[in-house]
Amino acid sequence: SSKGFTILRVGVSPELGKTSLIMSLVSEEFPDEVPLRAEEITIPADVTPERVPTHIVDYSEAEQSEEQLYQEISKANVICIVYSVNSKKSIEKVTSHWIPLINDRTDKDSRVPLILVGNKSDLVEHSSMETILPIMNQFQDIETCVECSAKNLKNISELFYYAQKAVLHPTGPLYCPEEKELKLSCIKALTRIFKITDLDNDGILNDNELNFFQRTCFNTPLAPQALEDVKNVVRRNMADGVKDNGLTLKGFLFLHTLFIQRGRHETTWTVLRRFGYDDDLELTQEYLFPIIKIPPDCTTELNHNAYLFLQSVFDKHDKDRDCALSPEEVKDLFKVFPYMPWGPDVNNTVCTNDKGWITYQGYLSQWTLTTYLDVQRSLEYLGYLGYSIVYEQESQAAAITVTRSKRIDLQKKQTQRSVFRCNVFGAAGSGKSGFLQAFLGRNLQRQKQIRETHKSYYAISTTYVYGQEKYLLLHEAIPDVDFLSEEELACDVVCLVYDVNDPRSFEYCAKVYKQYFIDSKTPCVVIAAKSDLHEVRQHYSLSPHDFCRKHKLHPPQSFTCNTTTVPTKDLYTRLTTMAMYPHARLRCMCSCNRCTYCLCQSLLKLELLRSVKAQLRRVVHNRHMAQADLKNSTFWLRASLGATVCAVLGFAMYRALLKQR
Repeated sequence: SSKGFTILRVGVSPELGKTSLIMSLVSEEFPDEVPLRAEEITIPADVTPERVPTHIVDYSEAEQSEEQLYQEISKANVICIVYSVNSKKSIEKVTSHWIPLINDRTDKDSRVPLILVGNKSDLVEHSSMETILPIMNQFQDIETCVECSAKNLKNISELFYYAQKAVLHPTGPLYCPEEKELKLSCIKALTRIFKITDLDNDGILNDNELNFFQRTCFNTPLAPQALEDVKNVVRRNMADGVKDNGLTLKGFLFLHTLFIQRGRHETTWTVLRRFGYDDDLELTQEYLFPIIKIPPDCTTELNHNAYLFLQSVFDKHDKDRDCALSPEEVKDLFKVFPYMPWGPDVNNTVCTNDKGWITYQGYLSQWTLTTYLDVQRSLEYLGYLGYSIVYEQESQAAAITVTRSKRIDLQKKQTQRSVFRCNVFGAAGSGKSGFLQAFLGRNLQRQKQIRETHKSYYAISTTYVYGQEKYLLLHEAIPDVDFLSEEELACDVVCLVYDVNDPRSFEYCAKVYKQYFIDSKTPCVVIAAKSDLHEVRQHYSLSPHDFCRKHKLHPPQSFTCNTTTVPTKDLYTRLTTMAMYPHARLRCMCSCNRCTYCLCQSLLKLELLRSVKAQLRRVVHNRHMAQADLKNSTFWLRASLGATVCAVLGFAMYRALLKQR
């Protein structure tokens, strides 16, 4: 539409006045001399009702060949067939020659709309519509019929308006005249629009939702009386179109059927295009995939408004209010999608309840994972849900935050990111999958219930670091040390998992570290998995402890998911902390409650003042400093803490004195 469209005008025979019609439109007066064929005319967008440039092409049998005619037919967006209202022979030629010729030269699935134009209406007192109506019923491609007169300028402007309308607002994709009902593709599109507009998912559009729909599509609300008039029209025509004083889906579809039957199909097209549909009733690529620029070394996350929107979608479909989505509720949520986006592996990627249903936290985690790994798919999904429409944004790209470059985060030694990736490496059978599932709160007994075909190589959930909620994304890498992709190497923290009961397990971890991460700034942690089993000597030149000591890594962290209760999340919190602060690579991970790191954790959990937090972090980051400097820092730490406590007590006493007074 932005490039305009072409109207081809053909006449069933010479001297029907088709060229006169074009000349009268341009000059607004009947021409004294009429050429055999008018030159191609372009009407600028600013003088047309639909604000679209229009190209008018005339065809003359006297000057042009059939080959030229076929070329023009292939380029035309709409074809006007001109006949004379006072000539039965010209009317007959419409069906015997022109319509079959045009149909033979166009694809059956993309027929060009036709306009029948009865010219010279000034010469007769009767109408030709009785003769034309059976023809219109016979051929679906005929959009409308207009009777006009080039001599007295009758319906000239209307003729070209209907031609534009036939292109911009065609009836064919929406309505089947034989069945007198909407086509299935149109019903499907309008049903999605209804579900998006039904903000509380009760199957009824109440007055607030109808006004939201009206403002969204037409930029103006409906007056209370106008709303009642609309509902009364539906009530008079169908029994179940209005329920509880709201519009049902059947009533909504009936209204659009009525619009089309009364020649108001531009109303339905306005609605469809506002919700992202093209002329074939498919969601456009521009709507589903808005442009978003992601510089190298940056990641993508959902912003606050996106999480609020997704929360509202969850609440809308959580009918039983159990903070989890049953399989039926998940299906209902994704009815606005052309396909089911989540497979059974999702239930093993995020947290679920005892029934295996995705919890609220798991639901948000899956959206976070999709946005991080494949932002284009996340944009597509948000488009199906109508994010940009409900939140009145230009596109769903407004839901995405592109984070700062990781290189800058390292330089500034701080980050605003909320999602951190941990790639988990280990030989086959080392316990990587168990490590991922334990993060989701599943012990070994629950993990045994997972089908192999439903296995997931990702796990994502939340952890809390210094009182802030962060997402940790675990990815199980393939156990092939010689062929690791860039995706498997790009992460914020690395886990090297070995089986303490398998003497050949640690060798793989050592090879991966020495080949890919020994000179990397990415923090690495060695996990001694299956620690409930007997630990055997590893067949490697160095023991895991000696290997970690040599390469200045944390000592191997014991882990087991063979527990009777839910596995602890402490280790995952430490991994997230290391991902957030990779520069602090010598932090203690022993949970001794005596060292600087553990002291920092306990103090920060008390949510002390920011100045105290900053002092504590400086102590942690400078642990490698001399003992004298460490003692000095400890002194100031105690002084700061004492001052803070005194200030709090003083303020409390001041408040108490005020109350007594």
